[in-house]
Amino acid sequence: MALDDPNAQPSEPPRNPGRPDDPAFRDAVPLAGDQVLPCGRLLSQAWEQAQDGMPAADAHATSCPHCREAVEGLARLNVATRALRAKDPPGLRALADRVMSIVRAEVRLGRLLPLADTVLDLRIAESAAAKVMRQAADTVPGTRAATCRLAPAGEGTGVQVTMTLAAALDRPLPETVTQVRRSIIHAAGQALGMAVTTVDITVADVLEPFAPPAPAGSGPTTGGGA
Repeated sequence: MALDDPNAQPSEPPRNPGRPDDPAFRDAVPLAGDQVLPCGRLLSQAWEQAQDGMPAADAHATSCPHCREAVEGLARLNVATRALRAKDPPGLRALADRVMSIVRAEVRLGRLLPLADTVLDLRIAESAAAKVMRQAADTVPGTRAATCRLAPAGEGTGVQVTMTLAAALDRPLPETVTQVRRSIIHAAGQALGMAVTTVDITVADVLEPFAPPAPAGSGPTTGGGA
């Protein structure tokens, strides 16, 4: 074709057998997240051909640098993935996750403490028993339980309680502490069936004494002469 020929038509570019208009790939539908290679073929098609051993029968697959580079990269990724699975199988990871969930739950519950049952080996979580002990302490007027820890006392079923609380000073502290100790021992035996052998109480703060309720009809009066 002469360059100065006004009637000349541009020559048709050669068809790339790997372009989407190739009959072998004309009807291919890309998968979600699939990638179209620069040569026009889908990444998933190039990988499937390599896995099925088809490149030898496909001139494009054997000659296209884009397809070869993509297949080699996926092959390296596949080898690394298989190595990781062999080193840390999913089943072991799931088992480890379940074990750690149980461990975290036990940490939140605290140790298991024995109950005073001569027939059955019954136990209760420390957090549950401590909640009952704090509620028992709070029933004593002028007190507010803060912390409560429980621990086995010796080899039997006895349990030792250690509590800190705040108390008002409207009466002697020894009297208040004695009443709190009795309330804790009573609640442990009646509500839980737990044999509390020792209750160590530390008064860590002071509460303002509660104001007694005003008698009915004792409100302020307004003077007024007849």
